[in-house]
Amino acid sequence: MIDSERRAGLIGFMQGKASGKNVLLLFVLTMAVYLLMLSVTIPRVQSYASDTALFDLSPMGYTHPQALTLLESLGPAGRDAYLFPQLAMDFIYPGLFAICFSLMLIWLYAKRIQPDSKWLYLAMLPVLGGLFDYVENILIIRMITTFPDVTKGLVSTASSATLLKSAFSTVSFLLLIPGFALLVMKGPMAGSQGETQSGKKGQQDSGGKA
Repeated sequence: MIDSERRAGLIGFMQGKASGKNVLLLFVLTMAVYLLMLSVTIPRVQSYASDTALFDLSPMGYTHPQALTLLESLGPAGRDAYLFPQLAMDFIYPGLFAICFSLMLIWLYAKRIQPDSKWLYLAMLPVLGGLFDYVENILIIRMITTFPDVTKGLVSTASSATLLKSAFSTVSFLLLIPGFALLVMKGPMAGSQGETQSGKKGQQDSGGKA
């Protein structure tokens, strides 16, 4: 019961912050950091190992041999570039992603469903994606700083974090599609039809009494 109240309280707090202005501002900031990584920091690191995908760009995970091959191919300069500025930037992005996409999902769906609908808990998926992104980054730092003594357990855990980050992030993106579709549709969703019908009935009753 307490956990349900806390979740409801968190969703309620996020609903209060999920204005179009806040969503737009966060989206611009999030995309600015993302594009900076895609166009500058990731290509810089990738240039040291052009034939091997970076950990961040391996949504299906990686094996221990693949991790060692990448770290070896990067060399000292490439590993340093991975630590900074790439991972430094990637410690900013997950937080922005989590907040931005959570608020965006609430902003989109809250306009179409009841405020207490459990469907709004889907807005927690970007938060999970951001958390696993942070775990991934921490473990990548660990792999870089311990190279060449990188254990199989460390790589396996890092790979799992990458898989989960990719899964939650992908689902978060996909959820935007029906959200925007609902935004442009007319009339309430089925979940809020009861409220609308009861409201109409109340108006009719009031009219009859008058």
